Amino acid sequence: MDEVRTRIERELGEAMERLRQLGGAVVIEEFSDPVGDPSPPADPADQGQLREEQELSLLTRGLLVERANQLAEALKRLREGAYGICEECGEPIAPARLQAMPEVTTCIRCQDGRERSVRHSSR
Repeated sequence: MDEVRTRIERELGEAMERLRQLGGAVVIEEFSDPVGDPSPPADPADQGQLREEQELSLLTRGLLVERANQLAEALKRLREGAYGICEECGEPIAPARLQAMPEVTTCIRCQDGRERSVRHSSR
C-alpha cells in the first residue's frame, strides 16, 4: 500500500503544480499589456482567439481541480481502509483499473452501469 500511497501523492502533487502553472499563466495573460490598456484587442479574430484561450484555460483548470479532489479522496479512502473497494457493489476494484486510474471509486461493471444509465436518461 505504500507504493499506492506514494503514487497517488505524486499524481496529486503533479496536478497541483499544473494548477499553479495555469493560474500563473492566466494572471500573466490578463495583465500582460505593456501600456496598461485593459481594453480587448481591436481585431475580432484576436478577440475570438483570446476568448477561446481563456475558455480552454478555465476548462483545463476545472478538470485539474476535479482530478486533484478525486486523488485527495483516494488518499482518504486509503487511510480509512476503503481504497480499492467499489462504492456501488462493495466488490474489489480490479488492480489493473486502479493502476490506470488510482482515483476511481467503482469497478468496471458498476461504472458501465452508471454510463449506460446516463446515456439512457439523456435520450
